[in-house]
Amino acid sequence: MSDYLEVANDPMLWIMALPAVVMVGLQAIIFTKRAFKASQLVSLTRKEAMHAFRAGAISAIGPAVAVFIVMLGMMSVIGAPLTWLRLSFIGAAPTELVAAQMGAEALGIEFGSPEYGVTAFATSFWTMTLNGIGWLLFCGLFTHKLESARNKIAGGDTVLMGKIGGAAMLGVMAYLTTGHLLAGGGRLIAAVVAGLTMAVLVKISDSVPALKEYNLGLAMVAGMFVAVMFV
Repeated sequence: MSDYLEVANDPMLWIMALPAVVMVGLQAIIFTKRAFKASQLVSLTRKEAMHAFRAGAISAIGPAVAVFIVMLGMMSVIGAPLTWLRLSFIGAAPTELVAAQMGAEALGIEFGSPEYGVTAFATSFWTMTLNGIGWLLFCGLFTHKLESARNKIAGGDTVLMGKIGGAAMLGVMAYLTTGHLLAGGGRLIAAVVAGLTMAVLVKISDSVPALKEYNLGLAMVAGMFVAVMFV
């Protein structure tokens, strides 16, 4: 495990990740400049545009903190450079975490277990990368055709489409969690505690909407805390 973490946190990986992260930063700058330029088309004053920008920046703090919490768990397994790279590109920590776990399970290795070595790390890396490439290519090639596909599948019912997407995600999460439930012991207890914590947080979020962005991270922390207690 220690040899694998030395590879996962090698300085060369930081250097290799840097150009991609810089490119993302440049894209953010370009989009910001174009947004301010486009504000003139809808008769927004410079002051109003700055106010909207500031409101968006402040509202992004909550989601960023939630991603940061999940990021800590990813760094402990796949290292800091790859985590930095993937979350700079995608920003969806739960999606990246699931992809990394599926990559390890493709080799028959539990994600983060003592058997998780360099080969499993590389497999997780490729799974996350191919997963990201898949939806980027799909968006580029088929976004303009999704409207007709949505009408055929759900008759234009956006609520039904949301339910279909939610059901697909529940199926994936259920598949990934089942192994921990069947293993019993500390893994079972950790999974149950994390699930119950998530259920409670979702209920509380009905009254405190600002909490929603933190739910996953807090549930993971609760599960990890209990897992440590029973290891």
